[in-house]
Amino acid sequence: MSLFNLLSVSASGMAAQRARAEVIVENLANSETTRTPEGGPYRRKDVVFESEAQGSPFSAVFQAEMSAGSMGVGVSQVIEDSRPPDMRYQPGHPHADARGYVAFPHMSPAEEMVDLMGATRGYQANVAAISAVKDMVSKSIELMK
Repeated sequence: MSLFNLLSVSASGMAAQRARAEVIVENLANSETTRTPEGGPYRRKDVVFESEAQGSPFSAVFQAEMSAGSMGVGVSQVIEDSRPPDMRYQPGHPHADARGYVAFPHMSPAEEMVDLMGATRGYQANVAAISAVKDMVSKSIELMK
């Protein structure tokens, strides 16, 4: 695997973690949303990753010569939580049912924050990998002088 392939793999990881963070932030922003345009409370979302072949314009020539591809990560789908909503007794709420219960999204802000920290650390790990590859390329160029 060439150093340019490594850059492509890390870039795909950064993009996947960014997409994960965006979905988590959407979940946090809607943690108290009781009514959506589709009806009912907001449904928590999760990102599902999959491995995918990577290519970059920089490594196209090297891949052709070495016939070695690289695998990266991508978002295959965003799934909605299928669990029933949390029912809270709030008879004065405008979205309360006949018994006085309001359907709220089934999610824990603490769990979402832990997931967000994981996405952030995954992103940072990919940044560190890119930095290491950049240093290796730089050292290789110095050796060739």
